[in-house]
Amino acid sequence: MNIKPNISKITGVENSSMRHFLLSLIATTVSIALTFGTAAIIDYNKKQQEKHEIVMMVMYDMYNTLQSVAHADSMIRLSMDLQRQIAEDTTLFNVLKYQFTINIPRIDYTETTEHIFSSNIETINTVGNVLFTENVAEFYQQRHFYKTNVCDTMMLNFQREAPYESVQRLLDYYDYFYTAIVSRQILLGMQNLFMQCQQMMNISDEEIEAYREERNELNKSMIDEDSVETTIIDEVKELQQKIDDARKKNNL
Repeated sequence: MNIKPNISKITGVENSSMRHFLLSLIATTVSIALTFGTAAIIDYNKKQQEKHEIVMMVMYDMYNTLQSVAHADSMIRLSMDLQRQIAEDTTLFNVLKYQFTINIPRIDYTETTEHIFSSNIETINTVGNVLFTENVAEFYQQRHFYKTNVCDTMMLNFQREAPYESVQRLLDYYDYFYTAIVSRQILLGMQNLFMQCQQMMNISDEEIEAYREERNELNKSMIDEDSVETTIIDEVKELQQKIDDARKKNNL
């Protein structure tokens, strides 16, 4: 007896198995793509967030420095105006001379952010913008130059020349002209670097202001160290007073 295989039935089974295999392959491929794709998206978003936080930290530091340098620059111009008033009316010398000590330019900043940004290669890699990094580095160089060659130099000159001793010394030996020009040039250069960094990283004035307010609120929420210190001192004083009273009462 000659039995012929049912070709259509076999072919149907093979086709069914192939479809099942292809569907499984597609499902596996999609699953892998989704897994790795989602992980890549999460990693990308995390890096972007880290980048934004670093950039905002640096921009905030630059912003505060500019405020300090601008104030120092205004003090130089104010001192020049005081010189003008005294030159026009020497009787004002005794009234205004001590203002020159108050007006000596000073800039207030910490180098914490600068050290974090400059010394950690991972931080620079996270930002991923060479020109931004170069601008920030130059900004910090200018800040150091301003402190050394404007603020510190003026303080040393003031101490050496003692211009507050007489009208003649004030007008003859203490010249603000060169310092005022250097101060303004450095300030303008730092402002340009700051604005370039803003443009490169697409950071608006509003974002910096919001970040500043956020930092201020954070500082307010922290423990008031001065208040705590005052409370501790008062408690210790009170305890010492009780000890003194007890010793006095018992002739100790």
